[in-house]
Amino acid sequence: MNTVLAQEVIRYNRLLIIMAQMLKDVQKALVGDVVMSEALDKMANSLFNNLVPDAWSAVGFLSLKPLASWVIDMLQRIKFL
Repeated sequence: MNTVLAQEVIRYNRLLIIMAQMLKDVQKALVGDVVMSEALDKMANSLFNNLVPDAWSAVGFLSLKPLASWVIDMLQRIKFL
């Protein structure tokens, strides 16, 4: 059980790092500090449409929930761990 817990912690830490970096990059792109790449554009559109970005769902957990519910679920999972 300890091994599974350690793997889940690593997985969620990786997800949080990717989320933080991508959100910072999107903010910079919207201001004009960096060029808006195709990946950042897709992510911004996903956020606008209340969808989980593909880059997050690829490293995160499987869920069919919209973004708002997905974030609440993710925070509850992290609190549990």
